[in-house]
Amino acid sequence: KRERLMEIPISLIHDFPDHPYKVKDDENMLELVESIKTRGLIQPVLVRPLDDGTYEMVSGHRRKRAFELANIEKIPARVQELTKDEAILSMVDSNLQRDEILPSEKAYAFKMRLEAMKRKAGRPSKENGDQFGNHFEGRKTIEIIAENSGDSRNQVQRYIRLTNLIDPLLEMIDKNEMA
Repeated sequence: KRERLMEIPISLIHDFPDHPYKVKDDENMLELVESIKTRGLIQPVLVRPLDDGTYEMVSGHRRKRAFELANIEKIPARVQELTKDEAILSMVDSNLQRDEILPSEKAYAFKMRLEAMKRKAGRPSKENGDQFGNHFEGRKTIEIIAENSGDSRNQVQRYIRLTNLIDPLLEMIDKNEMA
């Protein structure tokens, strides 16, 4: 995809809808704010343009928040023309590389990726009667997610099932109060 580098006013960047990763104003955030103030931004955020002239954040929600806390009005951004599903796949892939990721974040990320991949694959052809996403060179979407994440296929399915829990139970899992 064609991409361009720009400085964009933060006020024109909207958060990605249903972004599964939490952005916390914690000690790590304060360190990021200080780093940005002293050294600037090392890795620009990734946004996609919207029809109304604004942008949607794909990757860099924490960096955007750090700029807000540092009272910096514009942020360096890579602007890329992406469909919603391409943006979902990019967002999930870039955030799964983080050191600390909560089970709920991983669960919703895997679910979003699975749904985007299924939409991208489209309806099964007449030769492929499998209704569950076997459109990627004979492999199922869940297998591709597992391969890319380093988790087993069964573990990916377990994570996705977590999205069916009510919030209080999901919070207990995130806090390691429940297995």
